[in-house]
Amino acid sequence: MEADSLALDADEHLLACARTGQISGFRELVRCHQGAVYSLALRLLGSREDAQELAQDVFVLLHRHLSGITSPAHLRFWLRRVVCHRAIDRLRQRPKLAAMPLEAAAQLEAAVPDSDPLLQRRLRQLTAQLAPVPRAVLLLRYQEDFDPAEIARALELPLNTVKSHLRRSLALLRDQCDGLRRAESGGKHR
Repeated sequence: MEADSLALDADEHLLACARTGQISGFRELVRCHQGAVYSLALRLLGSREDAQELAQDVFVLLHRHLSGITSPAHLRFWLRRVVCHRAIDRLRQRPKLAAMPLEAAAQLEAAVPDSDPLLQRRLRQLTAQLAPVPRAVLLLRYQEDFDPAEIARALELPLNTVKSHLRRSLALLRDQCDGLRRAESGGKHR
């Protein structure tokens, strides 16, 4: 809790410096948040190159919109919202992918602790195959720990739409993983 308070105080100071045009303040603000921005972009896009490019775009936008950022909490929310919107736009422009690139697959492994590697790999693939908005909803909920109301605000969606995406996506992933488990257990008894 105290670490969070110190981080907020540091962000407040860096925001104030960046707003006055101090390059070093903005540079430090980017350094503090680049990991979170890149990580979310990578999980959404599935490509390191695309994630780096998107992160760079987000920080250029941040520089242009600094005057509208009212607090460190607003900054964090703004960054996640912009990453999600930009990633969804990019994903919609891509042709459908058959599977998630291997470099991004490792990012989702932590979401399924204590389960077998085959199931983890399959869950990453299934998540990557979700449509852009349901994927963003799922990642914001279970990787970024947003509650449904925060997701609705970040993605500018009705709360009930967010809840529907969560229910349908989880049901789909559960069904697919159960099918994989059944197939595995059936294959072991033969």
